[in-house]
Amino acid sequence: MKSEVFKACDEDNKGYLSREDFKVAIVMLFGYKPSKIEADSMISSVNPNTSGISLEGFLNVVKRKKEAQLYRNEIRHIFTAFDVHYHGFLTLEDFKRAFSQVAAKLPERTVLEVFSTCTTRACGGQKRVLVQHFPDLSYFRSLTTHSCLQREALS
Repeated sequence: MKSEVFKACDEDNKGYLSREDFKVAIVMLFGYKPSKIEADSMISSVNPNTSGISLEGFLNVVKRKKEAQLYRNEIRHIFTAFDVHYHGFLTLEDFKRAFSQVAAKLPERTVLEVFSTCTTRACGGQKRVLVQHFPDLSYFRSLTTHSCLQREALS
């Protein structure tokens, strides 16, 4: 499908997409029009010395963009699982409950540390975590790995 989009956007069969062609291709694949700066950045990430992008470069850019999209969706999915009350934010109690289920042996001070690094203050001064401040998955993996190593050391 990505190759077909490339071919459809390469109107003059040049063998590459200009910035404008590239923007149309991104609209077709991802449903939004990238800015000039974003398009130039993606094109130059493949070949900084050109104003166009080849099929191979295009496929690489689209693959990276799709992987990033999947990653953000995975983070949002985890956030939603933690947000059991569907408030659109997480409280300290939500964090504690979630971590007790997924990393029961993780010290409470670590949970508090994670919570405090990604909180914002809401009305009334209560600390909350919004999805855009939610830690990335590598942070969770390192915490659970660290917790497992601590358990093994104590055994």
